[in-house]
Amino acid sequence: MSLSRRSILAASAGMAVLGSIGLAGCEKKAFTPTDGDMALGAETAKVTLIEYFSATCGHCAHFHMNVYPQIKTNYVDTGRIRYVFRELLTPPAAVSLAGFQVARCGGATTEQYMSRLGVMFENQSSILSGSPAAIRERLIEIGRAAGLSEDQVTACISDETGPTRTRAFEEQAAKDGATGTPTFLINGTVWTPPPGTPNATYEQISAALDEALTAAG
Repeated sequence: MSLSRRSILAASAGMAVLGSIGLAGCEKKAFTPTDGDMALGAETAKVTLIEYFSATCGHCAHFHMNVYPQIKTNYVDTGRIRYVFRELLTPPAAVSLAGFQVARCGGATTEQYMSRLGVMFENQSSILSGSPAAIRERLIEIGRAAGLSEDQVTACISDETGPTRTRAFEEQAAKDGATGTPTFLINGTVWTPPPGTPNATYEQISAALDEALTAAG
């Protein structure tokens, strides 16, 4: 990868608080905007769904390929909720960081950001099984398909603002009670699927969103 040693060390440092899905609930907190948030949906929506996720997290890939499209169609596009995406790094941290950098590259909109991450999620297994050179080439291909040049992608991957941004997300995640990926907060409260559920289903999270919408009036 074309990441500097400083970037790689910074990315690796972010791993301390990360785990897997299945967190205990926490007290309700007010929504706190964070620099670097990527968001979809009306700012005036009564319910805010925050997701802490990673470009290299298998559970995140499953969720975004199988559940996210339905949430976007039924809750975001209809103006019922605002969906906020926040980045955490999971192994290999340098690849996770590079994936987020490519997703943001060129001043991407949130729609473009999620589209690029969607390609990464769909090809996550093959990307992660490749050599560093192969991973770099695959990220360049994803960028090229999005209209970015190889030089742009390389510069974005090496951009030192990435580690700074993800450290800020890590600090906010600790305040929010998020210790793994994916972690979901609905109006400031951590939501987890029922015990024994390896991956959240649409039915589970939609029921929680409906309850929050009803409570919000």
